[in-house]
Amino acid sequence: MAGDDDIFSRLSPRTRTLAGLVLALSNLMVVLDLTIANVSVPHIAGNLGISPDQGTWIITSYAVAEAICVPLTGWLAQRFGVVRVFTLAMAGFGLFSVLCGLSTTLGMLVACRIGQGICGGPIMPMSQTLLMRIFPPETRNRAMGMWAMTTLMGPALGPIVGGYISDNWSWHWIFFINLPIAVLCVFAAQALLRPVETETAKVRIDKVGLGLLVFWISCLQIMLDIGRDHDWFADPTIIALAIMAGLGFCVFVIWELTEEHPVVDLRVFRHVGFSSALFTLSLCFGSYFASIVVIPQWLQMSMGYTATWAGIVTALTAMAALFTAPIAARMMAKTDPRLLISCAVAWIGIMSLWRAHWTSGIDFYGMALPQFIQGFALPFFFIPLTTLSLGSVLPSETASAAGLQNFVRTMATAIATSLVLTEWGDSQRVSRAEMTRVLQPEQTQSLLSSLGLSPDQIRQMIANIVEQEATVIAIDRVFFISAIILFVAAAIVWLAPKPVGEVDTSAAH
Repeated sequence: MAGDDDIFSRLSPRTRTLAGLVLALSNLMVVLDLTIANVSVPHIAGNLGISPDQGTWIITSYAVAEAICVPLTGWLAQRFGVVRVFTLAMAGFGLFSVLCGLSTTLGMLVACRIGQGICGGPIMPMSQTLLMRIFPPETRNRAMGMWAMTTLMGPALGPIVGGYISDNWSWHWIFFINLPIAVLCVFAAQALLRPVETETAKVRIDKVGLGLLVFWISCLQIMLDIGRDHDWFADPTIIALAIMAGLGFCVFVIWELTEEHPVVDLRVFRHVGFSSALFTLSLCFGSYFASIVVIPQWLQMSMGYTATWAGIVTALTAMAALFTAPIAARMMAKTDPRLLISCAVAWIGIMSLWRAHWTSGIDFYGMALPQFIQGFALPFFFIPLTTLSLGSVLPSETASAAGLQNFVRTMATAIATSLVLTEWGDSQRVSRAEMTRVLQPEQTQSLLSSLGLSPDQIRQMIANIVEQEATVIAIDRVFFISAIILFVAAAIVWLAPKPVGEVDTSAAH
């Protein structure tokens, strides 16, 4: 291991510590941007003159672009060098953040969010790769622990920071604040990490596979995003997008399974443990992220909460996770990871059932309690699932499996966002129609009229009450469906065989 010793000797302990802090900060910024816009969607929608449904494209466009770019990370690192790719990605992320903040139309904002996602995709795995490269084995766990804490802190800080900025400044600043951090990380990376740059080589890229990947994912996501506004399969455009996404996916799978150097190595799915763990991860992460999307919108549009307080309610889950993350890591060495995962996912499902009984009269503490208690279980499914999935593949396949895992997790958040908002909107319409049928407006109108309200005021008041109750019934339905999905996921994980021996999770991101 003389080569490794030579790399470690190139950096002094002080330089290594500073570099570790810069890499953790860069990871925090990218993870933060995944959730910081969630609570700001109503503000952005109002300012740009679009519906909140259209505003969610800001979330999904970033997630999809990031997911598409993740499989390219390994090729980019081999072709241009880890430090160079990290630096350019940070610079691009900062540039597109400024352009997002300057956007005046939805089209411009979505395009710039796609640019953000493309540049942000390599930052997370590259920061982890560089940490593994600059820290010797005896201090690596501590460095990776610091990095993992930023991954958990991002979802916690995102809604609070986004809410505070939207309420007190302007939504534009949720993007502008990335610029000084990006500039700091670019200059620090050049000053501190240049001695540990990796060697480069001209490596062939699977251009056909990449093109097919972009094609079918784009068709699928556009279909999911605009389907709500086009009455789904009643519109020929949606049918065409669905056919193109399905055909593109089939051709992509066939090509990747026969390609010698695929952009996404689908062969790892032959391992039952990996497949079941990844399926469980996508269901759990999708259900968890769905609540991060719908809760702040419901609180702001229907319950009268400011973006700041909506962010606090949303962030309580991730805050609680910070307390149990070290315990989950220690228990991994002594406990069957399938048991930890199954119990944790079932716990989150029970919390989702609890939230399925929320009413329009619920107070802050009534919402905060299940949100906070749910957070204790997060590390017990997230950390063991990573180990279980990577422990089910061959050591030579670990990097490919880790990249595929991150790709599926990111896609799950984008697809879940579209699906849950569709279900929420449909449930609202059904509940509103059912309540309208059983209302007895004559009695209500005579009662309100005796209080001195005009006919217009009475009609508006009844309409507001019906809308508020229909919205809360719809969100309860979303939570109930999420609970069922989580209970199914808790059972599926047992299809995976128990991992044996130590698992190298250094390639996970």
